[in-house]
Amino acid sequence: MQVLKIIMLALISLIVLFILTKMLGQREMSQLSVFDYIITITIGSMAAEMATSLEDHFLQPLVAMIVYSLVALLISYLNIKFVKLRSIFSGKTLILYDNGTLFKENFKKAKIDLNEFLVQCRTNGYFFLSDLKTALLESNGKISFLPYSDKRPANPSDFNIKPKEDNLVTNLVLDGKIMYSNLEELGFDKIWLDEMLQKQGIVKIDNIFLATYDGDGNLLVYLTNKKNI
Repeated sequence: MQVLKIIMLALISLIVLFILTKMLGQREMSQLSVFDYIITITIGSMAAEMATSLEDHFLQPLVAMIVYSLVALLISYLNIKFVKLRSIFSGKTLILYDNGTLFKENFKKAKIDLNEFLVQCRTNGYFFLSDLKTALLESNGKISFLPYSDKRPANPSDFNIKPKEDNLVTNLVLDGKIMYSNLEELGFDKIWLDEMLQKQGIVKIDNIFLATYDGDGNLLVYLTNKKNI
């Protein structure tokens, strides 16, 4: 009975955790503030505690999870509504380096060692500080680098070239299954897809692992490779 109870509580905690995660929004780990990161870990710990509550105390971690989520939502709302509060809850951007000057006090505030900063510079492709104009520590803990214009990679606008705009690639077949909704959005149907595949000598859709359409009339097909490499 205890094993069955753990299974049921684990499923319930996963469902609650999924709902709360959707409520809190979808962001990458690198986009989370320190407070968001702590809240996320804490809620996860409570979900684990709820799943393994053999006694009738599973409501306590459940309520705590909901409270933590509501507080996180409230802070998110306050950040959007009141700009002045953002620096308190989410932190603020610090200038670590600008025009040849390293700001020691900001390094102390951010608790960042100079060697760690230099490692970040090198891993982002900047081996010489003289190549950088500005380095900023963002509120999510990530360092943004702004190189001097003559040190950054060239782009077409530097040569007065306007390349053709790229279109989003649309998946039409995934693992042998036709994505009919995507076909309809593009204004195509299965007959069109079959004709395009026949031009490439493909008859069975089951053999297609992935097929994409790039918007320029090109259907790229990747067949299922059944051989182990």
